[in-house]
Amino acid sequence: MDKENDNKPVSRMDRPFSRRNFAKSVGMASLSAAGALMIGSKMGILDKLPGAARLGLTSSPVHAQAAITDADILNFALNLEYLEAEFYTVAATGKTIEESGIAVTGTGTPGPTTGGNKVNFREGFFPFGDLGGVVAFDIAEQLAYDEQQHVLLLRGALGSAAVAKPAINLEALGIGFANLRQFLQLARAFEDVGVSAYAGAAPLITSKEYLQVAAQILAVEALHSGNIRKQVQEHLVPTTPVDSLDVLPPPSGKNFFTVNSQALAIIRTTSQVLSIVYGGGTTSGGFFPDGMNGVITTA
Repeated sequence: MDKENDNKPVSRMDRPFSRRNFAKSVGMASLSAAGALMIGSKMGILDKLPGAARLGLTSSPVHAQAAITDADILNFALNLEYLEAEFYTVAATGKTIEESGIAVTGTGTPGPTTGGNKVNFREGFFPFGDLGGVVAFDIAEQLAYDEQQHVLLLRGALGSAAVAKPAINLEALGIGFANLRQFLQLARAFEDVGVSAYAGAAPLITSKEYLQVAAQILAVEALHSGNIRKQVQEHLVPTTPVDSLDVLPPPSGKNFFTVNSQALAIIRTTSQVLSIVYGGGTTSGGFFPDGMNGVITTA
């Protein structure tokens, strides 16, 4: 029995899938679409997509480097899942994922997770008082569970090739943990960037089975994003754009959904995602003070 994959640190919710079988079936489909976009760009798959040149997705400007393997892409996704799992787990429980029983060892340079604390979800939830705080905590706990399962899924699929959790600074932006409003500000950024990363996977998937699983993963990320954006709107939480592609929810923006003018999900390349999580750096900084582990590490 795989002890690590049977661990459920946040286990209030039952899941219908076996993680072991899911890891076997998902294969390429479980990769981060941001990583997949790089391969599609290099192969020229995305060249004819509307707006591909404007977004830097054509084969000529993107990542002219050695071939990327499936393991490289999965490890890129794992770095990002470590970050999200740490954020929600610390906010909901006050503990890191390692302290909660999830293994974080692997190849590359391991590092500690610093910053953050358990959030008082009742503070600042003024429209619905204490009841609203209870609901917000329940949502945060479910988000923590989901992101922990993503970490377990990717580590299970990668096996001994999985990268270690790198150093993570949860307070890179100086927000996220003082109260519910700060939590929603940072969660909104994480979820919208996550959706944009998965949104580009569809053109690269030929297997209907893989496409179905990828659609399910994207649907979960979109549900997370929609829920957080609704809370931001309801409680008048101000937000700031993470880059020029960002679409802010009310009150700071006008769009309830993170879509472009054609009602399509925003997509980002690995370089664009890395630039965001590195705080504008190219190889490190922001939430990853020493950079990510693996091959796809440069914006």
